[in-house]
Amino acid sequence: MRLCALLSGGKDSNYALYKALKEGHEVVCITVVKPKKEDSWLFHSVYPELAILQANAMGFHDKVHLVEVSGEKDVELNEFESHIIALRKHINFDGILCGAISSRYQLSRFELIAKKIGVELYAPLWGVDQEQYMRLLVKEGFIFIITKISTMGLSREFIARPITLEHVENMIKLSQKYRFNPAFEGGEAETLVLDAPHFNYRLCLEGTVKSLSEFEHFFEIRRYWLGMKNSECLVVM
Repeated sequence: MRLCALLSGGKDSNYALYKALKEGHEVVCITVVKPKKEDSWLFHSVYPELAILQANAMGFHDKVHLVEVSGEKDVELNEFESHIIALRKHINFDGILCGAISSRYQLSRFELIAKKIGVELYAPLWGVDQEQYMRLLVKEGFIFIITKISTMGLSREFIARPITLEHVENMIKLSQKYRFNPAFEGGEAETLVLDAPHFNYRLCLEGTVKSLSEFEHFFEIRRYWLGMKNSECLVVM
């Protein structure tokens, strides 16, 4: 299929895009959504500029489209729909690619939009075993960090640290103990991919870890740029 991919910067949309490419699909456009409100029901809201940088790292700099939405429930869906309709008038694609795993709300909204414009919704991660998926990310060469935590059970030490298999196993145990979603589908944490097999460059970051409360921590990114693959360029002040 010729796909228009939704890219948030996090692990799920990046892995969905990687999987689509691996299966032989063609990515003809990438849409990065920037909600004006942080508590958007539908879209990842942290650092959309970094999602654009990821697209550049993949070699898709000429295929990226940024759309701003209000972040208001239902209203943002209509705003996004208008963008996709306008985009399809200029770009021929027959599928929308998203990284939905278990959010029925997210999947059903994107299915509705796809149906309206006469294309398919491709969600290759839908229904995946989430514990195995977290392990698979690391095993397949995805380097990602947690940029935000908002749940009991995940400590500040997980922020801004490239996630290893050891971290994954630890997080799975913690998710079972504290009853949070191991892939963070409930918004318990947000992630950012720094490098992956389909990247030609690596995202480099400089920032500071901050805490709002005992269970709320985030990585405040001050500077970002593209570096060479496998370079060590994550600076935590």
